[in-house]
Amino acid sequence: MTRQELISRIKETAYLEGDFILRSGKRSKYYLDKYLFETCPDILKALGAEFGKHVTDDVTLIAGAELGGVALAAATAMATGTNWVIVRNSKKGYGTGKMVEGVLKQGDVVLLVEDIATTGGQVLEAAKVIAEAGATVKKIVAVIDRKQGARENITEAGYVFESILTREDLGISD
Repeated sequence: MTRQELISRIKETAYLEGDFILRSGKRSKYYLDKYLFETCPDILKALGAEFGKHVTDDVTLIAGAELGGVALAAATAMATGTNWVIVRNSKKGYGTGKMVEGVLKQGDVVLLVEDIATTGGQVLEAAKVIAEAGATVKKIVAVIDRKQGARENITEAGYVFESILTREDLGISD
């Protein structure tokens, strides 16, 4: 899928207009429903390939935060052959009670994938869990940067941030 085809597919599949409250608490006249594009195999496969371009030789692991980052991390792992983990939002109250599902080892170099970056709050929480496990977040890459502070917050926290697309790529103005 070409970049332009990916842009078109995401916009036609997931762009909604209305009055929305985002996870960040901000109000928006548009919403990009990540689940609508993440559940389309053609888009998911193309995103896995795009994220795969960020997997350098030193990256030992892909990570995605639940719930939106799970399919993206899996698609990236399948595109690259790199193992992956799920970073939970909170510990389970049963079973193993782990914050990370899969094998995250001290010394791992991690590509952390994200769906929609608004302020970067959720992905920074996931990065903290990874760092606390003794691994290094090499880079945080989002499908879409809404350009509402995520880049600034993530880089201020000491991480490299990139996005596959921005709201401008989708023809969206705020």
